[in-house]
Amino acid sequence: MTENTAPTLIDADVHNAMYDRKEILPYLPKAWHAQWLSQGIGVSSPYYSPVGVMRKDAKPPRGGEAGSDPHFLLKDHVEKYGFDYAILTGSGVLGISLHVDPDYANAVVSAYNDWLVEHWLKVSSKFKGSILINNADPIAAAREIDRMAANKDMVQVIMSSGSRTLYGQRFFHPIYEAAERRGLPVAVHPGTEGRGIAGTPTPSGYPTRYMEWHNILPANYMAHVNSLVCEGLFEKFPKLKFVAIEGGVCWLPHLMWRMDKNYKALRDQTPWLKRLPSEYIKEHIRLTSQPIEEAPNPQHIVELFEMCGAADITLFSTDYPHWDFDNPKMVLQAFPKEMRAKMFAKNAIDLYGLHRTVEAERGAQA
Repeated sequence: MTENTAPTLIDADVHNAMYDRKEILPYLPKAWHAQWLSQGIGVSSPYYSPVGVMRKDAKPPRGGEAGSDPHFLLKDHVEKYGFDYAILTGSGVLGISLHVDPDYANAVVSAYNDWLVEHWLKVSSKFKGSILINNADPIAAAREIDRMAANKDMVQVIMSSGSRTLYGQRFFHPIYEAAERRGLPVAVHPGTEGRGIAGTPTPSGYPTRYMEWHNILPANYMAHVNSLVCEGLFEKFPKLKFVAIEGGVCWLPHLMWRMDKNYKALRDQTPWLKRLPSEYIKEHIRLTSQPIEEAPNPQHIVELFEMCGAADITLFSTDYPHWDFDNPKMVLQAFPKEMRAKMFAKNAIDLYGLHRTVEAERGAQA
């Protein structure tokens, strides 16, 4: 593989949206049309953001929500910054797993996935999709993974990080079995903590306002990673990868060191673990860079990454078109060139199998 055929910049978190709820109706059974048009996902946030959620300058010329026009997103983001691929993670849909009605949720995820293929993945080969699932019904979720996995432009499974139970528990194993069998990583994305049938955003209840809630989101990611490892998930599914999108990175060394220390004294409670918890994390967990923590001295962030090997498991992401978007030309400048290369492309290439650019693929087929 020569340098000019391999991707050099991949965005692991791009939020595509619907221009209008009616777009999904052709893919949704008629029995659910009235509810969808009236309720949508049906899981709202209790928090108000004074800066909104979307960038005002990312709205497409035709109107509608930012991220709702695939052609404009290509021009305004993918082509503007020179991305080889954009991994689409949806917008406002992940909360479907927290709806009280699993049948409605199952119908919506299937309709959404079909809409995603037709409205986005067929527009450009640079778009790669995430299979949305309703993890409240793991058997149905596994069937949806099998249904959509034949489409090679679908490169991962995605679900909300807000949940009634921790993700290492055996209730979710049908999801992981299907994902591993299909060679797909499973990703989670924040924003649903405290919504619908999920638990409270913190062990002690609800933060008072958006800033406080936003600050503490990594705590939920720590809880899920801790659960995944300690429940022995990666011994049962040794090829599975789990992607923690938009949850930060610098909490990782603290969690790894604490888990390793406690494992040495309490390993009798987890006899299925054959290695240190940190080793499972390094092999099976992937993180995304946005929103990367910011220290008064940027070199301190580099040192934290070096302490825990985070540059080997972190994927670059922008979170386009959200308010805290990270410009690839400005972030990670304190990192050495080799570390940046891993995060900008290599780690995503290895995870998603995107070994050649779209242009190189076309040339090979010509």
